[in-house]
Amino acid sequence: MTQTAVTSGEKAVSGANRNVESMPARQDRLNTEEGRISVAEGVVQKIAGVACREVAGVHAMGTSGTRAFNALRERIPGSAGPNVAQGVGVEVGESEAAVDLQIVVEYGVSIAEVGRSIQRNVKQSIERMTSLSVVEVNVSVDDVYLPGTEEDQPESRVS
Repeated sequence: MTQTAVTSGEKAVSGANRNVESMPARQDRLNTEEGRISVAEGVVQKIAGVACREVAGVHAMGTSGTRAFNALRERIPGSAGPNVAQGVGVEVGESEAAVDLQIVVEYGVSIAEVGRSIQRNVKQSIERMTSLSVVEVNVSVDDVYLPGTEEDQPESRVS
């Protein structure tokens, strides 16, 4: 992952063979006369998690181990509830962010189309809400959800 500093009027380019497009410098929106605005990694993680879950075809997020751990954690009375940042890794600089996502897709969907939709939605959501320039959104498909598996069955009320 390449971090590129962007100054007023410059173009942002990351990685090889990317088209150089004229982009307004987003750093100007984060550095004002009144001071500097910084965005925490946790904020970007939550935005990315919510934006990813909005895409049709995404069943869950995270690896099988983290999904199992969080399912147990959510059952504990008084827990914080679902973790929207589960399956989301981010790197945040002064003016740019990079996102790594681990997802479970529903059986029958086009993984390539779902991946592109996720990339587009996550990038737009982060850039709109934070004014950070998103240099990359990497999507890793960890599993495929099959309807009718034990995850789909209701819990027994008696043991």
